[in-house]
Amino acid sequence: MDKQYVVGIDIGGTNTVFGVVDARGTILYSAAIKTGIYPNIDDYVTDLAKGLDLVINQAGGRDKIKGIGVGAPNGNYFTGSIEFAPNLPWKGKVPLAQLISEKLGGIPVTLTNDANAAAIGEMTYGVARGMKDFIVITLGTGVGSGIVIGGNLVYGSDGFAGELGHVIVRRNNGRLCGCGRTGCLEAYASATGVARSAREYLELTCVESCLRELDPDSITSKDVYDAAMKKDKVALDIFEKTGTMLGEAFADFIAFSSPEAIILFGGLAKSGDLLMEPIKRAMDKNILKVFAGKTKLLLSQLKESDAAVLGASALGWEIKEAPIGVAVSETNDAE
Repeated sequence: MDKQYVVGIDIGGTNTVFGVVDARGTILYSAAIKTGIYPNIDDYVTDLAKGLDLVINQAGGRDKIKGIGVGAPNGNYFTGSIEFAPNLPWKGKVPLAQLISEKLGGIPVTLTNDANAAAIGEMTYGVARGMKDFIVITLGTGVGSGIVIGGNLVYGSDGFAGELGHVIVRRNNGRLCGCGRTGCLEAYASATGVARSAREYLELTCVESCLRELDPDSITSKDVYDAAMKKDKVALDIFEKTGTMLGEAFADFIAFSSPEAIILFGGLAKSGDLLMEPIKRAMDKNILKVFAGKTKLLLSQLKESDAAVLGASALGWEIKEAPIGVAVSETNDAE
């Protein structure tokens, strides 16, 4: 029977979104489960497999599925494992592609970094169509990046190249990051970093703010955005400083790969000019003269879940008999 569809899975720190995708890049059936409520990987995979079977059955059953692609934090394309992901509840090395394949009767599964999956989605269906050199920056629970040079994703020698969210931007007295280091960009410019900035501002200053009406421990980046839209001084200052930090970092990223565009994707990117204006100012101020005016700063035009799901699904079409990154029981160990 012809394999007519593939499945894309986007694993985030909060939610896991998945869908059945046809050859035109249309997500036909989709669903989601929570990610962080499963401290045990086996429980997570069991419930994920149940959800996958529901959407796969809607598409005609497992015989219709050519392969499954997964985008996950710290996902290693070469091994099919998630390795030491700071924003996921499972530590160490998790052979996720193998576990999913076994639960679904041996359907081949391949896995990559979630930001790499978003980059593939942008290159295939989004604002990066036709581009050969660009960087996707995902601003969600963490800060991820997918780097494309010459039309190819950059994986490096071990599958983990391109962790721009863990470039250190504060060398002295930097915040502790989930990765265990201090001063990483992710600790400041992610959605959780923005919420953390709000708590610090409220604790260390006496400036009036509508954020003081909220429980400090429950403040989210959305709360900060809502306050900024009301011209709240604390919230506006947080976005200004967050955008400035991102713009400074982008100037350095441009010096590395000279991309045609940097594309912002994820919940925090929806903040619009609150974030984009300070990014542009800081990027222009700090960029090497030879690169000035060459790199576009763009927002993803894909639905937040679609880019990563579509990008991950594209890996499913590439699957042959035993592709790199596919974890099936006879080809990978399960350390």
